[in-house]
Amino acid sequence: MKMNELLSKLPLVAYEGQDIEITDMQQDSRLVTPGTLFICIDGYTVDGHDYVEKAIAKGAVAILAEKPVEVKTVPVIYVEDTNRAMAILAGAFFNYPTHEMNMVAVTGTNGKTTVTHLIEHVLRNVNQVTGLVGTMYQKIGDTIQTTKNTTPDSLTLQRLFASMREEYVDTAVMEVSSHALVLGRVHGCDYDVAVFTNLTQDHLDFHKTMEEYAIAKSLLFAQLGNDYRSKRPKFAVVNKDDNASERMITATAANVVTYGIINESTFRATDIVISGKGTHFTLLFQNKAYPIKMQLVGNFNVYNALAAIAATVVQGVPLETAIASIEAVQGVAGRFELVSAGQAFPVIVDYAHTPDSLENVIQTIRDFAKGRIICVVGCGGDRDRTKRPIMAKIAVDQADIAILTSDNPRTEDPMTIINQMEAGVSAEAVYIKEVSREKAIQIAVSEAQEDDVILIAGKGHETYQIIGDVTHHFDDREVAEEAIKNLK
Repeated sequence: MKMNELLSKLPLVAYEGQDIEITDMQQDSRLVTPGTLFICIDGYTVDGHDYVEKAIAKGAVAILAEKPVEVKTVPVIYVEDTNRAMAILAGAFFNYPTHEMNMVAVTGTNGKTTVTHLIEHVLRNVNQVTGLVGTMYQKIGDTIQTTKNTTPDSLTLQRLFASMREEYVDTAVMEVSSHALVLGRVHGCDYDVAVFTNLTQDHLDFHKTMEEYAIAKSLLFAQLGNDYRSKRPKFAVVNKDDNASERMITATAANVVTYGIINESTFRATDIVISGKGTHFTLLFQNKAYPIKMQLVGNFNVYNALAAIAATVVQGVPLETAIASIEAVQGVAGRFELVSAGQAFPVIVDYAHTPDSLENVIQTIRDFAKGRIICVVGCGGDRDRTKRPIMAKIAVDQADIAILTSDNPRTEDPMTIINQMEAGVSAEAVYIKEVSREKAIQIAVSEAQEDDVILIAGKGHETYQIIGDVTHHFDDREVAEEAIKNLK
């Protein structure tokens, strides 16, 4: 694409230089190739303005900056906000790929990964080619790629969606984090359906207050647009039982579809029966009742199923087809995932890393556990410190045996994190502190008797542990399985 054509997408940006050919756009100097427009992003740990010379040495033919840079060999275009400009230019450079496929975004504190996977499963069962972007990976059809962030930056996203278009993807389903919404990572994404799961305490190191956190989530619904003439109508799918639901509804001009258990809603679940093998409930929709027998366990998974059903039905999937697809799902990696190595007690690995999600999982286990609940839980370093004592209190109060341990301590002292967790526990409480997560899991397995249930919470699908600046291989499922084998 010619420079002048590309820059014409930035109103009031002056450029009178040579109309050179731009063959790529990058914000990482290491990825620059000849013909690249290098975009200087001032990030949390690295400032792209400091890497201009390296980008030029690798072939950058122009620089987009928001701060002065000393460059004489290639043109420099200055804008007020390179992050915002990058989103605008990325859409234009890749010829607006999200206009050519259905786009579904899921936001909320808990449930995003499960809901996106359920939606994808339903759409694949009606023979759609799907794309998936989220916490666990990026996926185009059956091809899986690793991911660094739940929601990548705008340039990475548009490049990814362009790849999806090349593979004839019908619908892209993605998790959208509150960080991404505030930082503008999803600017330029033309969403058709936005789903809100819930809002509970998390990320207060970034948002500071729950009010700011709610405002961040509502940005997704405000960005659905204000136009009813589109051939692709927009839908907001909202959990009516959540206290923040009205904020999401107020924020959007799109068609609103609700789901819930407690409050009257478009899609409502009643008569819920939970066991260790699955969950049965009745779905009420348009004055008709539909029995559902799914293999997913727990009230929180009823909400997840309702969200997925609503999000696919508004896209034209027959309700009975959506239900059948949900009933066939056996589970999502790291979400209430059973570890089976021939032991006489269930071992469950779950991503529960917020107070609400931990409480939900323990309560779900309590519904079917015949023996004690043994809970292994930690809190991540360099993240929201305010939830640490709350997490510990939930584990100690609601489990029969609580083991406080490490999660991803990152640059913090893991024992300091555990001590901060311990501050939420009463002086009379009995619990175990073990800084080594591996040993904590081993203790849980050695303590377990027949009919007890072990919950290993916090990391779920993750296959690593970050200690300091080093990432080590660590998988709760593997460690638990090895501990069970050694027990035998």
